[in-house]
Amino acid sequence: MDQARQRVEKRQRIRERIRAKVNGTAERPRLAVKKSLKYIYVQLIDDASGKTLASASSKEADAKGANAAAAKAVGALIAKKAKDKGVKRVVFDRGGYLYHGNIKALADAARENGLEF
Repeated sequence: MDQARQRVEKRQRIRERIRAKVNGTAERPRLAVKKSLKYIYVQLIDDASGKTLASASSKEADAKGANAAAAKAVGALIAKKAKDKGVKRVVFDRGGYLYHGNIKALADAARENGLEF
C-alpha cells in the first residue's frame, strides 16, 4: 500500500505545479481532466469567477469504460458544449496525468472538433 500512496502523492505534487502555471479566464477557460478507473471527466472552468462553464464525462457520452474510445467521445462532447457556450480557445489542464494515451486522445478529439489550445 505504500507504493500506491507514493504514486498518489507524486501525482498531487505534479498537479499542484501545473495549477500554479495554468489559470482559466472567461475568454479562455481551463479544460480540466479527471480520470478514474471507470470514467473520464472533463470541465471548462473560469477560475476568475470560480464557476464551471460546462462539463462532460464518459457516463453521458454513452461510452463504456475509461479507454481511448471513451476519451475521444468525451473530447468531442466537451468541444460541442464549448461551442454552444461561445468558447473557442481553452487552456489545457492535464491534471497531473501524462500527456499520453487517454489524455492525448481526449485532447486530440477536442482539437478536431474545434477547440484551440
